[in-house]
Amino acid sequence: MEIVTACTLDCPDACSLLVKVLADGTIRIKGNTKHPITAGFTCRKIRRFGQRLTSVHRITTPLLRQGQNWKSIGWDEALELCAEKIQQNRFEPESILHVRGEGDKGVLSQASKLFFAELGSSQMAGCLCDVAGIAACVADFGSLETNDVLDLLNASAIVNWGKDLARSSNHVAALVRKARRGGAKVMTISPGGDGNLSFSDRIIRIRPGTDRFLAVAVVQLLLQRRKIDKHILKRTKNWKHFQKLVTMRSVSELAQTCDVSEDEVESLFGCYARSEPVATLLGWGLQRHKYGGETVRFINALALLSGNIGRSGGGCYFNILSMRDFNLSWAAGPAGLKRRTLLEPTVGKDILAAKNPPIRLLWVNGFNLVNQAPESGTIARAFQAIDFKVVVDAFMTDTALRADLFLPCQLMFEKEDIVGSFLHNYLNYVRAVLPPPKGSRSDFWILTELGKRLNPPIVLPTAEDCMKASLDSPYLGIALEDLRQLGFARAKRPLIPYGGLEFDHPDCKYHLPKEIHEEPSPPAGFPLRLLTLVRRNFLHSQILPEEHDPVPSVWVSAERDAVGKLDLEKGVYMVSPLGRLKVRVKYLQGLHPEAVIYRRGDWMRLGGGVNQIIAAELTDMGDGAAYYSQYVRLEN
Repeated sequence: MEIVTACTLDCPDACSLLVKVLADGTIRIKGNTKHPITAGFTCRKIRRFGQRLTSVHRITTPLLRQGQNWKSIGWDEALELCAEKIQQNRFEPESILHVRGEGDKGVLSQASKLFFAELGSSQMAGCLCDVAGIAACVADFGSLETNDVLDLLNASAIVNWGKDLARSSNHVAALVRKARRGGAKVMTISPGGDGNLSFSDRIIRIRPGTDRFLAVAVVQLLLQRRKIDKHILKRTKNWKHFQKLVTMRSVSELAQTCDVSEDEVESLFGCYARSEPVATLLGWGLQRHKYGGETVRFINALALLSGNIGRSGGGCYFNILSMRDFNLSWAAGPAGLKRRTLLEPTVGKDILAAKNPPIRLLWVNGFNLVNQAPESGTIARAFQAIDFKVVVDAFMTDTALRADLFLPCQLMFEKEDIVGSFLHNYLNYVRAVLPPPKGSRSDFWILTELGKRLNPPIVLPTAEDCMKASLDSPYLGIALEDLRQLGFARAKRPLIPYGGLEFDHPDCKYHLPKEIHEEPSPPAGFPLRLLTLVRRNFLHSQILPEEHDPVPSVWVSAERDAVGKLDLEKGVYMVSPLGRLKVRVKYLQGLHPEAVIYRRGDWMRLGGGVNQIIAAELTDMGDGAAYYSQYVRLEN
């Protein structure tokens, strides 16, 4: 029998799944044919997930550090120790830091926020993923909305600014292919190194980090050729200043900055100048540069001024918030409580700088922080400075390796939950389909039992009450029992936001950006822009040890000898001012000659971990991680 459940990985597609438990205890996973977005198929990452559940590397008993070794302990001893350590630091709650990631999405994962808010602990802000683009969209539109993703099928053309359709969202990729079969033209703008060739009618290869200048060049042509509707201008704020901003340099100069031809600028102009609707896809790599927020804002402005916002077949697709439709007031914690906040992209520096009080206790769940955040070495040193560290995980990751206490958690398919999407407007019921390993526990159970041991106790609501409360939202209107029966439901969101060009700022207007910054030049001795891109088969660092390459690969342009006089038969290292990483060099056709690609997520302790050599810098908006502003060189 196939069981309807859903994926809770940190992926936009949030697939509704059909899982069959086979006679040998393994599982077969496929997409739910009845779900309008999942449409019967899913990705390699989820089809391989059964290997994680049964991996010999999975840990299913609490572990306590003893010097360089680990000792297996029972849950009572582990929770008593946690309670003791929290009690010792509770008089100064800011000495406790909670770090929560998105490795386990769902409404019940919000319980850790409530638990540590009740303690008044230090908390995290900023984001490693998408926050610069989110901040940009909110600055422009007044909110984070987009056309329903199925509306891509109504586009006459789709402009893909850097989204790797071969490796990221399977369902966006399928919609792009379907739209193209229906006659839509697809233009991709990218430094190369992705799998977009088969999805595209034309590709414009661009210098990394310069997309905002290409958008400005096209806006300038729209101005010169009077292609901007006066009604649109009336719905904007800051138009006169913006007009001066986009005409400061010629189209020729802007094209040269982007390393594209004027013919390519004309081609992109011809796409946006058409009277039929044009949809714009924004890849998240765009906003992982220092001026990533600014880049998203100028592309948004191009979509607006070309008449493609508030229109079916148009729209700008960045993302939405996966938890936006739920009522999460139950997880908010005490009202008006001021808590010390550290930033995710600079977490190592922030922990070391924290004084009065210093961080003495760290709790990490759903997050391979040491591996995933920039300056991994700084984060590792920060961990050493903390008295007691608890990591909730299922594998001995680069983060768990530095814990004092390891608590083994249950994984997807082993527990119940409800999950939303940051791509579409459906929520899915997550049904447990397998019994968890005997020694593992859910994150929710761990915090519930730990809270009982504190004095005064922290009493969490039941999981059932949390799910019911989360569904009590004006956007949902479905009872938990009905959702359990149906498997999924659509939130009450408009198919096309910003109709009539009414935006969500108090003045109801679209706010145009006020400045544009030059893209910084490469520092002396480091000529290559490092792009740490997604993998096809693995999400983030969820790579099993046996599937690691002993020496990670990097790709450079086949058009220019980016490796110079290197002897590729000897050891090659990728070097930044922070350090060096041994790599294997490969050549790639179509990649911009100033770029070097690394497929991110591999572990430091297994020879990878590119974030060791990426500086912890912030984006211009939202306190995001400016991963792609790192320059490197290759050397023997």
